Amino acid sequence: MKPSERYLKIEQHLAEENPVLIDIITTYKALDALGYKTGLLNQEATYASDISWWPLISILGTFSAGKSSFINQYLGRTVQSSGNQAIDDKFTVLCYGSGEEVNTLPGLALNADPRFPFFGISEEINKVETGEGNKIDTYLQLKTVPEDILKGKILIDSPGFDADSQRNSTLKITNHIIDMSDLVLVFFDARHPEPGAMRDTLEHLVKTNIGRNDSHKILFILNQIDTAAQEDNPEEVIASWQRALSQQGLMGGNFYAIYNEQLANNISDPALAERFQRKKNIDLSEITDRMQKVSIERAYRIADTAQYIAENLEKEQIPKLNKAIKSWRTKVMLADFTILGSLAAAAIWMGFTYPANTQDIQDWASQSLMNGGILGAFALVIIFTIHYYLRNKIAKWDANRLVKKEPAIANALLFNNRFWRGMFHANPRGWNKRTLKKVQEVKQHAKKSIQKLTDQFADPSGQKNETI
Repeated sequence: MKPSERYLKIEQHLAEENPVLIDIITTYKALDALGYKTGLLNQEATYASDISWWPLISILGTFSAGKSSFINQYLGRTVQSSGNQAIDDKFTVLCYGSGEEVNTLPGLALNADPRFPFFGISEEINKVETGEGNKIDTYLQLKTVPEDILKGKILIDSPGFDADSQRNSTLKITNHIIDMSDLVLVFFDARHPEPGAMRDTLEHLVKTNIGRNDSHKILFILNQIDTAAQEDNPEEVIASWQRALSQQGLMGGNFYAIYNEQLANNISDPALAERFQRKKNIDLSEITDRMQKVSIERAYRIADTAQYIAENLEKEQIPKLNKAIKSWRTKVMLADFTILGSLAAAAIWMGFTYPANTQDIQDWASQSLMNGGILGAFALVIIFTIHYYLRNKIAKWDANRLVKKEPAIANALLFNNRFWRGMFHANPRGWNKRTLKKVQEVKQHAKKSIQKLTDQFADPSGQKNETI
């Protein structure tokens, strides 16, 4: 789908949900123009595809951690199968649907629809494991649910996270989900009091995400804590999980303990039952409140992401590109010196192999002068042909090396390798004072968009400023 078609669909969606956000489309289009100008963005791509324009809540966690039961309780109907064993190994996207029945659609519906966060995910999976992207239906499914609580938001239920058997493709989807989500609920099962046994799971779901700029969106939930009431020291069960999480970098906050009262074990001690219920009610209330307000968080994230992309382009991408160009230039110069130097040495050596007698030397010199112009021109053609072959070959080598970890830099490096463009420019192609000024304008526009969003909710003076 062309970027222009994608933006049209986004504008239609925002016009109905939050017209204030339509203005941010201009910012993303300006970012795309900067990306195209510097080669950091492919002409068929758009920065708008890096985020979900729908409020997105993802639910991750271990097997039998109660994810499906939590979703069913939240929706008020049984939509997801639940049990102690792995029921479904697919990522399930849940959104509102008209009618009376829950409809299940194949993953292809998600892969081909730009309104959903998995648009084009098959191509990303293919980058990890060739051919796996063609099996998209084995990874994803879409369920439409006629419940009002789902209007305006999307839930994603993940298969149980088993670090020992996870395929790289599934991990790719998990990371993609975390990046795209406005709120991430990570569930653990309190019935397994030895969290150290799932060190790999904790490391992937906790340690790798703590350092994120948006780590506040990740909530860690110890589910089914009612089972801990049977222990001699139930508080120690929660404390052991908190210690396990802190060892992975979660030092405080964003940790909750809940259970489902409909599925809970009977707690015979009234005082203990009341304490557990009070803790559950407080934590569950905070979780559901965050879920209800996810559309607000999503609106800010869209505006903030635009600002982040502009900042990242200036402070991270361009310096990395400069480094890649410098490395490429050095390799080309070394190759030129080695190969062309060898050819020059050979030519000089041949030049000294002139005839022995005087008359032959005079004839040889005379003939050399006559052919000098032709030979010089021919030599230049050979030199430039070899030079451009080397620079193209080295650029492709470097780009292939970068493409997995830094695809934008790889694309921009090739963008800078044009036969008519010299290698010794001070700045990458498309990056100049005018471009830098445009980056600053984009960042300012994103800040103003955030202010407009705030004006929907805050009014310190008590009088709405209609001119903003």
